[in-house]
Amino acid sequence: MTGVESPVYEPGHGLLKGRTAVITAAAGAGIGGATARRFLEEGARVLISDAHARRLKECEAALAREFQGAVAAVACDVTDEAQVRALFGAAVREHGRLDIVVNNAGLGGTSALVDMTDEQWTRVLDVTLNGTFRCTRTALRHMRDSGGGVIVNNASVVGWRAQAGQAHYAAAKAAVMALTRCAALEAAEYGVRVNAVSPSLAMHPHLVKVTSAQLLEELTAREAFGRYAEPWEVANVIVFLASGYSSYMTGEVVAVSSQHA
Repeated sequence: MTGVESPVYEPGHGLLKGRTAVITAAAGAGIGGATARRFLEEGARVLISDAHARRLKECEAALAREFQGAVAAVACDVTDEAQVRALFGAAVREHGRLDIVVNNAGLGGTSALVDMTDEQWTRVLDVTLNGTFRCTRTALRHMRDSGGGVIVNNASVVGWRAQAGQAHYAAAKAAVMALTRCAALEAAEYGVRVNAVSPSLAMHPHLVKVTSAQLLEELTAREAFGRYAEPWEVANVIVFLASGYSSYMTGEVVAVSSQHA
């Protein structure tokens, strides 16, 4: 990391004490994994999910060593409706209710539009947009019946700002923002809040290794702090949106970004 001084990792304050949360795409070192850890530090019971079963079990084992009894895992491909239903059903069976859902699953890629195949376009939208839709729909059904809850979706600044080679991903993330706003209006009568975060550049060591130095330099140059965000910095905002501190917010898309205005 370059630029300004590294951020301070804040300790938990019990903001989600006693809540049950489901987090998709939570295996690994990205935003989902960071959110799972932050939720556990804030006192939540967490069900992590991911399409990568082996990596998911490794993540569950690592977290369980620190947070005994507070974390469980269910593999789920968000493009499969049956698996989505099974995921949320497991959370309700285990804990009796569903309080928080973080829709983090998404798929990226880089391709010029003129060369993009139907399969590339469809795959990104099916995971990133349709997966968020499937999980939101299922979560709302449970939350409607239990009398409330919170949903936080993961969008991206590319849903607002054009970037070459990202037409499929940008279209999916812009649609996630629109889905968030519409779902929020419908969910309000159930006592459910629906918001989204929109990160600009959040990196972790594994992603840095597969990102060219030139591209990383170009991306960080757009950030006022001269560095990328740590995944837990995005997770902090997700904690805020999931907690009572944002009780009057719904239908909002919160940029987690230091990009120049």
